[in-house]
Amino acid sequence: MKIQLMSMLTLLATTYSIFAFPTQGSVPITIDATKKSKISPYIYGVNYPDTWIYEWLEEWRHSRVGFTLAREGGNRFTAYNWETNASNAGNDYFFENDDYLGLTNEPGWTVKKFLSYVQSSGAAVLLTVPTLGYVSADKDTNRDGGRDVNHSKDYLNTRFFRSFPRKPGRHFEYPPNRDDRSVYQDEFVHWVQSTKSNRSPVWFSLDNEPDLWHGTHLRISPIAPTYADIIQNNIEYASAIKGVAPDSVIFGPVNYGWYGFRAFQGAPDAKGRVFVDAYLDAIRGASAKAAKRLVDVYDFHWYPEAKGEGVRIVYNQAPDKPGTVTARIQAPRSLWDPSYVEDSWITESNGKKPVRLIPDMQDRIKAHYPGTKLAISEYDFGGRNSISGALAQADALGVFGREGLFAACHWGLNSKDKAALAGFQSFTNFDRMGQRFGDIGLKVMGETPSENSIYAALDSANPERMTIVAINKTSTVQSLSIQTRGFRPKSAMAFAVKEGVYEIPQTWNCECGPKGLQIAFPPMSVTTIAARRS
Repeated sequence: MKIQLMSMLTLLATTYSIFAFPTQGSVPITIDATKKSKISPYIYGVNYPDTWIYEWLEEWRHSRVGFTLAREGGNRFTAYNWETNASNAGNDYFFENDDYLGLTNEPGWTVKKFLSYVQSSGAAVLLTVPTLGYVSADKDTNRDGGRDVNHSKDYLNTRFFRSFPRKPGRHFEYPPNRDDRSVYQDEFVHWVQSTKSNRSPVWFSLDNEPDLWHGTHLRISPIAPTYADIIQNNIEYASAIKGVAPDSVIFGPVNYGWYGFRAFQGAPDAKGRVFVDAYLDAIRGASAKAAKRLVDVYDFHWYPEAKGEGVRIVYNQAPDKPGTVTARIQAPRSLWDPSYVEDSWITESNGKKPVRLIPDMQDRIKAHYPGTKLAISEYDFGGRNSISGALAQADALGVFGREGLFAACHWGLNSKDKAALAGFQSFTNFDRMGQRFGDIGLKVMGETPSENSIYAALDSANPERMTIVAINKTSTVQSLSIQTRGFRPKSAMAFAVKEGVYEIPQTWNCECGPKGLQIAFPPMSVTTIAARRS
């Protein structure tokens, strides 16, 4: 209570009043409250980050960001052994087997803790089911004279257990039998079903970035998988999961990025086929044969290849140049904008055409397996502690909602990433007291995408409230004249995030009148408006 009181006093101390703005020179924006679309609640997600499991649990315990989904995924879970919590680091860290996912050997401890912490806050859970065929057999970081498991003779059989989609006879046990040197993933899913709570959904992901297995998990997958390999793999594991959890939602194939979902890293059996199309066709056929949908969500990762002044925008460790900042702020346009061409090897390779990522993927789904949902279970626009990162993060969330994405998870945010978290909170906790962006998206007209992005929503739980997120991408003040069709606000309060103002936003009253909302937005800022008509 004392913390909340201090936060409120600080907010009041930074309050500014705007009594009127002339409409002349203002950018006219129209929000049509009669044109509505549902915003998925699961686009405000985060991944298990690149930290020890115990550190992540503490991060989640103290988080006030308002995440709605948490994914337990990444390279660590490809060889995760749920029976002992052993895992292999792959090429992230010397290909070592270790206890990074839990000191204890209690079966399922890591997953049980993850479920408990995430579900207790009401957020949905996305768990990774290993499908590569081997999981770690031990936590020995220095056996036979080296970290790398290949220091051990016949390491594939001595340092790993075989992993299978189904247990013969389906005689599931808890604790599972550790003496058979075999791990069964349907037994794991069966245990999850008996362990999870009913407070929030729990879904399953078919491993992680199989397009890169021959690099990230070279010790257990030295040969790159083909289209046929991963399609058959996903059919077998999805069928096994649905066999014990028939109502589960399954995400696949979890591609690593553009070259993954377009050509599966140049697989030899591509034969000119786009991987997305071939995968959806095959899953549709297998689902028809099985008389049930096997993969519910097409899932891929998006780490933008866009660069400015030669620096890729996601390189958080590199100092930003002015061109890098500009490229990062504009990068979310590649998620949707048919007029925007980024500077990247992607556009160089496709004839300087716009990426138009989400609409293109949705078009492919409609053509090859209608009804499949779309997810981006890892992404990062960089700039985690710069205002450009806050703008890009907020813009991406707005696009996800408007363009109909089902689920999305940022990769590895933590409490140190002040700007990126502020971009998140512009939607999930914009007043730092729990207020969120609405769940019914509205049509917005009048934007200039290179200069501003405006997102608006109504709230199904509070029809008297409209929320608006306005992103000023320029270095000057922008005055907006916002007219609202079908919704006449009587009062409004704005909360602005700008350079150096991340943890507690600046707030002020907005002028409401016959001509709608009149407001000026700070340069390089994200401002959330809560407007009420009563």
